[in-house]
Amino acid sequence: MPHRSSEPPDRVSTASNLRREVSARNLVRAAGHMHETTYGAVQSVIYSSSEDGTHGNFYPAAYRRIIARPEWARRLTKAYTASDRVPRSSDRQRCELDCAASSDALLMNMFCAPGTCRSAVLYRLLNVEPGVQPQFGVRTHTPLRGGYDDRTEADMQLGDLLVEAKFSESGFGTARPNLMARYPEFEQVFDLERLPRLRTEFRHYQLLRGVLAAQHLGCRFALFCDARRPDLQEAWLQVLSAVAPLELRNSLLLVTWQELARCLSRPLQKFLADKYGITAG
Repeated sequence: MPHRSSEPPDRVSTASNLRREVSARNLVRAAGHMHETTYGAVQSVIYSSSEDGTHGNFYPAAYRRIIARPEWARRLTKAYTASDRVPRSSDRQRCELDCAASSDALLMNMFCAPGTCRSAVLYRLLNVEPGVQPQFGVRTHTPLRGGYDDRTEADMQLGDLLVEAKFSESGFGTARPNLMARYPEFEQVFDLERLPRLRTEFRHYQLLRGVLAAQHLGCRFALFCDARRPDLQEAWLQVLSAVAPLELRNSLLLVTWQELARCLSRPLQKFLADKYGITAG
């Protein structure tokens, strides 16, 4: 479902700071991997798979598990929307999870790595049963008026937990009031007077959509974002404060990548620190 992504300048600046850091880290790191870079003042590193079966954008053990499972490997084909910023853009297909700053790749690096799904500490943090396997790119089919449903996806589902993953993206987009009115439960789930707006449009559309999906499915919903992004955390709190049903509000989580990293193996922690600047300390 289309949405606009305009955000106030302070949010764009915060996102840009993180993109610059990730770009600098990966321009150094990419020397040992097959890659290319985009045009622009802040270059994005686009990795590609190597003949030895590795991929510079992925923790090696996680990548081996991803390509061995067709339901996970399908996520690797998600289209890269900025291909026109890559030299020789028509010579091959680039995918979103090839990009160094991809939040989907970060999510899979963590949750597809061996041992992650057996981490009791991680699963206590998320309040799900150890051993539950993640699903990526899950369609929630949230109902819309007129017999239609929302065809967008949750980035991950882990047991009864739906996840929206964000890293260096500028924000969550906006939606016109008539678009939000297509969700039958919108006015029951949210106190509309408390929802932030950008002019006439509702802000943080992806979060609104995620909360509505959780309500529809009887699931919980979490935002995963970086501790260096107070703007995204503020957006989450704005949405959370407008959720009317108490039980639903109490089921919503905000978890930082840094909190997740503390629950992972030492080799994976080092990979995350080197590539993304995500530290477990």
